[in-house]
Amino acid sequence: MFDKLIEVEAKYESISLQLQDPAVVGNQEQYKNLMKEYKQLTPIVETFREYQSAKARMEEAKELLGSSDKELKELAEEELAESKEDIERLGEELKILLLPVDPNDDRNVIVEIRGGAGGEEAALFAGVLYRMYSMYAEARRWKTEIVSANETELGGFKEVSFMIEGEGAYSRLKFESGVHRVQRVPETETQGRIHTSTVTVAVLPEAEDVEVEINPADLQIDTFRSSGAGGQHINKTESAIRITHIPTGVIVECQDERSQHKNREKAMKVLRSRLYEAELAKQTDQIASQRRSQVGTGDRSERIRTYNYPQGRVSEHRIGLTVYRLDAVLNGDLDEIIDALITADRAAQLQADNAE
Repeated sequence: MFDKLIEVEAKYESISLQLQDPAVVGNQEQYKNLMKEYKQLTPIVETFREYQSAKARMEEAKELLGSSDKELKELAEEELAESKEDIERLGEELKILLLPVDPNDDRNVIVEIRGGAGGEEAALFAGVLYRMYSMYAEARRWKTEIVSANETELGGFKEVSFMIEGEGAYSRLKFESGVHRVQRVPETETQGRIHTSTVTVAVLPEAEDVEVEINPADLQIDTFRSSGAGGQHINKTESAIRITHIPTGVIVECQDERSQHKNREKAMKVLRSRLYEAELAKQTDQIASQRRSQVGTGDRSERIRTYNYPQGRVSEHRIGLTVYRLDAVLNGDLDEIIDALITADRAAQLQADNAE
């Protein structure tokens, strides 16, 4: 581990020097890539330097233990104990910091929410989840933009797709993919019985143009009139876009914008991301099972969480976490759950590394 840390520190110093080179500063693409790498290496190097400092303090304390000065010896014993604790803590932090970084973590995301079992109640809860993620994004000062929405008369969504743009969006939201279950008395229920409904969530990392090659000849593009709740511009022009990727059968629709051109641009972003996700899934399937995250595969058919209204609880099934703050969670206070998922994922990676 320490040989690797020395290499990382040397690379960090090299990048630091390059960032001061006027030729590099003048090359926006190179400067951007180096800054990104510099930022990723900074916490590792800073923690490594703290670790080295703690080791130096421990060695100094050991030397002073043989002092004839009683007070100095006591101080040395305290310093030795503190430095040992610091070394142990920082060593564990370094193990986590050296884990492979998901290259998609800094990307924007496209979130797709679809009502599952439960009919109108599932559609209503899809709306609740859309609001939850929108409020979480707002709290983190991320930008949210609807791509397409199929609303129901009662104000829910049969399905809704939206983009979230912001630093680290994928790193925070990637574990949200899967089946979300709700247990509550529906607004449409007259007998007061608790129903169970499901909603599926998919979180896709936004793909860059250069990463997914799409042959225009492989696309079937259709226009149609937007549908949905009110508005004087609805159903008057064929501004909505449906793109079918013929080789894979992937279909993407976008009808949020009045401009056909803007809808096409958004639809292409979603198509790229879906094709990119499919390619990532193929790569993941090739990874040995012990290397996969214990938190979950991100499969849309995997039941990951239950929102129980009568008991005011949210249960995260993958890691056995239950919190009794349902209202806060549905208002976008997701950090406790997301932090726990990230911690569990890192622990699983460490366990896999130690097993090899």
